[in-house]
Parts: sequence; structure tokens; C-alpha cells
Amino acid sequence: HCGISGKKPLVGNNVSHSNRKTRRRWLPNIQVAAVLSDTLGRTVSLKLTTNAIRTIEHNGGIDAYLLKTPASKLGEAERALKKQIAKAAAKK
Repeated sequence: HCGISGKKPLVGNNVSHSNRKTRRRWLPNIQVAAVLSDTLGRTVSLKLTTNAIRTIEHNGGIDAYLLKTPASKLGEAERALKKQIAKAAAKK
């Protein structure tokens, strides 16, 4: 699942014309994206949904987005990245 948007697979039923139900999953559109962190001075590779990539770009980059988002709304990898960015920003 995506650590930024929190999207994960949804489950439900395929329903045929005769009303038979079979289980199915809808998978989120997850991409491996290399996002540039200005504070760290390097690219960071993350698994993100396309929606999350747009959200990051709308908010001015990964650094700005992570610093203003509460840690409770982020995934584990994103929390670790947020700590690295905050530490590097405090150093500068």
C-alpha cells in the first residue's frame, strides 16, 4: 500500500448476469517513484500511488509535504524519511 495516501487494495465481488458472486480485488495504481529531496540533496525511491505523486508535487516537493504532514498519517518508510529531512534541515 501507499505510505503517503494510505490507499491499499479494496475487496468485493464480481457479480455476473446470473447474479453469481466471485471475490475480486481492486489494486491501487502503485508506482516506484524517484523523488528529489532538496534538503538531503539526493533522490529517494518510494512506492507511491499516482495520486500521492500529484499531491507531493502540488505541495512543493517531498520535503515540504513531509514536514507539514503529521507523522500519524504517514507510513513507516515515510516517517523515517521525515526524521532524516528534519535532522538535515536543523543542521543547515
